[in-house]
Amino acid sequence: MAGKFEVYKDGSGGFRFRLKAGNGEVIATGESYSSKAAAIKGIESVKNNAGSDITDLTES
Repeated sequence: MAGKFEVYKDGSGGFRFRLKAGNGEVIATGESYSSKAAAIKGIESVKNNAGSDITDLTES
């Protein structure tokens, strides 16, 4: 099964999203948004902007 995004309400009434892997493990979460539409736009932004580059910021 492929991964999927889920939109849910957080404890403060905001809307968040999480990305779950095919095995059900949460692998990413989004910030709290004031509306469900804004959370869905956040998902679309992740989908459109995610690349395959990795920047290692641990090296000096």
